[in-house]
Amino acid sequence: MEKDKKAELAQTSRYIRFGPFHVDRQRRQVTRSGVKLRLQGKVYQVLLALITKHGQTVTREELKQVLWAPDVHVNFDANVNTTVNRLRQVLGDSVEKPVYIETIPRNGYTFLLEPEFSAEPFAQTRFSASEGSSSDEDGEPAQNRARWATLGVVALILAAMLLGAAIALFWISNFVPAPYIKRKLRSDCSRDAPAVPSRSALGLRSDLVPEN
Repeated sequence: MEKDKKAELAQTSRYIRFGPFHVDRQRRQVTRSGVKLRLQGKVYQVLLALITKHGQTVTREELKQVLWAPDVHVNFDANVNTTVNRLRQVLGDSVEKPVYIETIPRNGYTFLLEPEFSAEPFAQTRFSASEGSSSDEDGEPAQNRARWATLGVVALILAAMLLGAAIALFWISNFVPAPYIKRKLRSDCSRDAPAVPSRSALGLRSDLVPEN
């Protein structure tokens, strides 16, 4: 009787919760800690099929029947693999250490957690990063973290360059003798100044140039 009741709840309840994830069947929405996830139609269908039979093996043949009409001809095995892998990616799950979806070799898949079902919305709760590796839509947060990490490295490099320039300026202004700086500047200026040509270089006769 209890098993039948759970099966009925799994089929009819509008709201489902497992881990940090909430499912609203009426809106066909899945959220994680209040953040809406974008699940394509077939990915969403696989999730519901696994949740509905949580703890049991959902065969690949059953998933084919859920995802495609009998008269559709596609590479079923490859498409099932792709869809399940996409669902794992959204949930932050892995094949090696599954938290939500376990692969049953040559058979199908099992949803490992026992979800909760309700006619009313569940309260949103916060979960730590260890309870799911991806908290944003379509893995975007991982990309954002990588982008921010890159910007952080660039900022550190720029800060180091500015600090080095400030230290050099401080050392020159406080420890290099002023006469040395003046001689250095005078030497640089004289080296860069254009040379004045002599009278012979200009082709002038000395006897035609009035003396001062």
